[in-house]
Amino acid sequence: MNSQQKNRPHESTMIFSSRWVMMILLMSTSSILLLIVGVFIPYIGPAAITTTIDYSGSEWKDYRLEEALKRVAGKKDKTVIVCTVSEPYWPLLNNWLISVKRQKHHDKVLVIAEDYATLFKVNERWPGHAVLIPPVPDSQSAHNYGSQGFYNFTSRRPRHLLKILELGYSVMYNDVDLVWVEDPFPYFQENHDIYFSDDTDQVLIFYSSSTFIFISFKLALLNLLLLMQVKPLNHAHNLPPPGRDKRTNICSCIIYLHPTVGAKLVISKWIEEILDEHWTSNNKANDQPAFNFALMKTIKQVDMYLLPQVAFPTGGVFFLNKTWAQQNKGKQAIIHNNYIVGFQNKIKRFQEYGLWLIHDHLIESPIGDLSSP
Repeated sequence: MNSQQKNRPHESTMIFSSRWVMMILLMSTSSILLLIVGVFIPYIGPAAITTTIDYSGSEWKDYRLEEALKRVAGKKDKTVIVCTVSEPYWPLLNNWLISVKRQKHHDKVLVIAEDYATLFKVNERWPGHAVLIPPVPDSQSAHNYGSQGFYNFTSRRPRHLLKILELGYSVMYNDVDLVWVEDPFPYFQENHDIYFSDDTDQVLIFYSSSTFIFISFKLALLNLLLLMQVKPLNHAHNLPPPGRDKRTNICSCIIYLHPTVGAKLVISKWIEEILDEHWTSNNKANDQPAFNFALMKTIKQVDMYLLPQVAFPTGGVFFLNKTWAQQNKGKQAIIHNNYIVGFQNKIKRFQEYGLWLIHDHLIESPIGDLSSP
């Protein structure tokens, strides 16, 4: 046997070993990936997971606002309830929808989708109840209050509302971090141009040793809360006076509008104010100040109505002032889960107060479990 033949078994062994090494490495890589998926994905939360399903051939891609309004608006009063949603907010959308359905107003709901995934998913489960108004925003991530993404997302809202008004419909807008606990429509019986709720940056009173310290709500994250100033039950329903920053603080989370000249005027002014206000790292704008400036500039031309605080409380009143919440228990129509930052924090707070309806009432959702295929 020559030297080359003597070396062949050794070469064969080396080739065989190399193959096994490669297989082991591949298996190890797969195992690591599975470990990462199994361990870390459950902690990312629903806001970080997006779908990649191709709906390019869907019939809903060309679904238009005019058609959608005819399909879902109330036949007697031509009223529609709208929200704006992108995929990361599906859990909040579902919770809000369940609460609306429990008050028997879900048939009038139109979801304004801010991405194609939402458009197709909602219409797949609930045909005709979602529409996309181009152009589609670029980012599909959940945005915190004050971020540029949040500003870009919310600044489209008045354009949507104006289009609906121009088509002759009354419209109620809701953020999806709201929950309905009673029917709000009895509060909209009079024919005002626009209805809205107060979001005043209340002053909190803290006790420290023998002194009282007054501090802005935005800094109030302590557990020494004794009292929050709230409106009296019989408060006035006109636009409140400006605060220390020379503007009112009306919330753009709940707005009800009739298709009147006055309503169109204030929404048009809102759009103008947004165009004059640009988001920068030093000026973290959102659409709410622009809304308030629009209200102030049109107050003499528009019939406005401030909704009762006890029925439409902010998160700062309902969740943080336990004395007020106990004294006024059962008087709420819609509760806003604001004055807290973060998608998961909102869900946790809803859960703590028994307002996360997905747990016990998912079967009542018009769109079912959106986390399932």
